[in-house]
Amino acid sequence: MTESMGATCRWPDLDSLREAVAAVSPEATVSEGFGDVTVSVPADQWLAALTALRDSMGLIYFDWLSAVDEGDSFSIYCHLYAPDRLGHVLVLTKLPAENPALDTATGVFRGAAWHERETHEMFGIAFPGHPYLKPLLLSDEFEGHPLRKDFVLTARVSKSWPGAKEPGGSGDGSPSRRKMQPPGVPDPEWGPHTVGGDRG
Repeated sequence: MTESMGATCRWPDLDSLREAVAAVSPEATVSEGFGDVTVSVPADQWLAALTALRDSMGLIYFDWLSAVDEGDSFSIYCHLYAPDRLGHVLVLTKLPAENPALDTATGVFRGAAWHERETHEMFGIAFPGHPYLKPLLLSDEFEGHPLRKDFVLTARVSKSWPGAKEPGGSGDGSPSRRKMQPPGVPDPEWGPHTVGGDRG
């Protein structure tokens, strides 16, 4: 099945797909790009769209679900595959950055359970109605959501960053510039000197 999924990129009948999507929501759209077909739907029509695509388009195989932190919002993607038609689509919806939540898809695709748990702990997105939204990969004591853009990469602070030698550090007498922060460390005051010690 994996070879078939990789070999077939386009949905075989875009007109029928557009009709099915329009029946769910007038705001839903179908677009093509780089060989992929993407169905974009409002968040409040997420479950209705997944159900319609499963029942009317034969997209019965749930492949994966994940998110992308866009900075001011979150994009949620779900990849579905239709074995009978040898076609697949991406289903996309957008969520606000503040308190993002999306109704669980586990009632439509049982396989969504693990994917939503991972997305919940990595991005902090809630999935109301999920039967067991517990940590999947991280320990219970872990704080934060590692795949959010505002998550501080502590390893970049606790170990020296092998980016480049600072100008002036070679002993050639040239003036040095302000020390660069490692990628993933947004606050210049955050670092080893503030952990377990006195800032003042």
